[in-house]
Amino acid sequence: MAALGREAGDDVRVAGVVPVGAAEVPKDIKIPTYTHGQSRPSPGDAKLRKPVVIEIIEKKIECLRKEKTLNIYGTLTFGTTAAFSGMLTNFIFRHRFKVTYDVLKTYTSLTALPFLSTIVSYKLLVTDALYSGNISQEDCVLRSSLIGIACGVLYPAALAFSQNGRLAFKGDKKKKWMMKKEDSLKHSGVIIKSNHICIM
Repeated sequence: MAALGREAGDDVRVAGVVPVGAAEVPKDIKIPTYTHGQSRPSPGDAKLRKPVVIEIIEKKIECLRKEKTLNIYGTLTFGTTAAFSGMLTNFIFRHRFKVTYDVLKTYTSLTALPFLSTIVSYKLLVTDALYSGNISQEDCVLRSSLIGIACGVLYPAALAFSQNGRLAFKGDKKKKWMMKKEDSLKHSGVIIKSNHICIM
């Protein structure tokens, strides 16, 4: 290890530089070697630009067309993300509207409906079209992102707003009705104290 291509009189520690040809590099791995005084490449010089990214996306889409198990896992992941989004929006709207009842009903519907709608729409609009070859790479990415926005964000938010808003309105209406009933009983001479009714 001490004599990797050096001569006997050279001391690497004194110079502080490792010789360029000191170690053998496999032929399939290309590592850029920079010597002292050579400028570093800027991000603009990098070769990973639009054509390379498009080529990578095309390879991944071809892989998706061949492997059906990857599409199943991707679809389930997509649907699970929409279900978690539904749970989060339900939590936010329940907290904001101060709804304290029908918890199981709202959480069940707001996890199951976005999950199922995402899976069905992704299967019909993306997966089946991808298997048949009737969709281009750009359309595949566009449809997937639109399904993610529509079924994973907008649909759970609208569903949570409508369900929790209805429950909040119903609870507020019931509270007002109870207050009105108490007022009418007070005016008629009936006083309600805890569980006892006293008639004056």
